[in-house]
Amino acid sequence: MNFLAHIYLSGDNELVTIGNFIADGIRGKKYKQYPKEVQIGILLHREIDTFTDAHPTVRQSTKRLHENYSHYSGVIVDILYDHFLAKNWEHYCKTPLSIYVENFYDLLEKHYELLPIKTQRMMPYMISDNWLLNYANIEGIQNVLNGMNRRTNHISGMDKATNELKEYYKEFEKEFTTFFAELIVFTKKKQLEIEKRIKP
Repeated sequence: MNFLAHIYLSGDNELVTIGNFIADGIRGKKYKQYPKEVQIGILLHREIDTFTDAHPTVRQSTKRLHENYSHYSGVIVDILYDHFLAKNWEHYCKTPLSIYVENFYDLLEKHYELLPIKTQRMMPYMISDNWLLNYANIEGIQNVLNGMNRRTNHISGMDKATNELKEYYKEFEKEFTTFFAELIVFTKKKQLEIEKRIKP
């Protein structure tokens, strides 16, 4: 899953949310250097990614993209699924998305010292271009895919994936909805397990 889903799946705990958000930048056992709640968020992120990558519905989505994008298909599906979460936000959260993402940006500034250097450098761009809110429209997704394509030196061709998004829009949306319902249940259960495992 991509940024918005990981943030949403963290629940209401600020530090768990921070941990879940920064997890990709924390390798191996380095998560143990952080406060307990941040550790929980990092480990939860890893569990979410493992569950997502192995899920048959997600694989159905990635299979649709594999011919054109090969091993980048999973990354693209993560981004497309964030689009459907943002687009259908009112089904998952009572707080409007615009307010929710502003609160998250405030959270990043509040806990700035906990963010890895790479995340600190990314943060101003995320906020100024309002990535999370713009996931809700195809133009926003196009901008994300453009950026991802640039980071692969234009090898991935990910910038063209909005073509498949438009062509198979209903299929992707149905797959996201089915999968995300299962992911929510999985995440709540897994977080409780992690909380019992992590020592204060």
